[in-house]
Amino acid sequence: MSAAKRRISVNLPWNPDFVDTFVTRARLADEIGVDTISVLEGYGHDAFTGMALLAYETEKARIASSIVNVFSRTPATLAQSFGTVDQLSGGRVVVGLGASAPGAIERFHGVKFERPFARIRETVELIRLYWSRERFSYEGPTIQVERALVSGMIPAQPTAQIHLATLNPTSVKMTAEIADGWMPTWIPNDRVGESVAQVKQWSVEAGRPADAVEARSPGSATVLLDAERQAEIDRGFAQGLAFFAVRNGPGYFHQFERQGFAEEVAAMREAWQSDGVGAATEIAMEIARRFSKRGSLEDCAAHLDEQSTLGVDLHQVSIDTDDDQRWADALADLVG
Repeated sequence: MSAAKRRISVNLPWNPDFVDTFVTRARLADEIGVDTISVLEGYGHDAFTGMALLAYETEKARIASSIVNVFSRTPATLAQSFGTVDQLSGGRVVVGLGASAPGAIERFHGVKFERPFARIRETVELIRLYWSRERFSYEGPTIQVERALVSGMIPAQPTAQIHLATLNPTSVKMTAEIADGWMPTWIPNDRVGESVAQVKQWSVEAGRPADAVEARSPGSATVLLDAERQAEIDRGFAQGLAFFAVRNGPGYFHQFERQGFAEEVAAMREAWQSDGVGAATEIAMEIARRFSKRGSLEDCAAHLDEQSTLGVDLHQVSIDTDDDQRWADALADLVG
């Protein structure tokens, strides 16, 4: 194990039916010294209810959304929600934003997935304007605000810390220019270093420090406390990879192409159409080991240290156990 303390992020599934586990693990993670606790928002429970609960139940860890999309809420609503949680937490909120994908935006929220890059930039700019609690007017390509009313929420941080989940080189460059953090995904382990280096270069070209943007790991290191679970966990990861590559919109398909897996994702698409998810998963198994890490505590710790040398600032980790104490012990070992 490395002697240096690692910056660790954990995602806690938010479901009111399991609120006791959610709170217990949040408190344990906070006591251990986990850097960030994230709440995911997809088609189920909203992120902000869980984030508010984390703000009340923890004292030190940052509280992040991973991620909230920029289409289904107005920038003003996002500023209100994040600012309120920031006020409640004493200044520990990380605003995690992304465009999501056409399927989620149009088929769940009923909103057109249009001009995602412009929408992200406008949302970042407007959240910071609302956060300042000063009157302003704003003229953007999709959003216009005339003499905005001053928000009544009083966030603790002087300005919002905004992290963006971006894939396309154009949007990643935008992240380097305007954001405080980058949440990449589906980048193979052996290409993480060059990806982070590119963001640093773009930051400098934008007149910012090279380290202006905090880089999160593209995937999660999953600790398997039961070695017999390896095959099942690996297959589940490969199935998720196949879904993102084939069914979750062209943005993810093109991301795998950019990372050098054009033939594999084309084969997955054909297999899914003809023989279903199982056939696509079999193909995904061939490349899944190149993404993230799934293994013993020692293997995952070594992976985190290697990722740190490549420029990763914040490591996503998960522990495969239902036992809260075993979960906490393994997490404490990874934090160091």
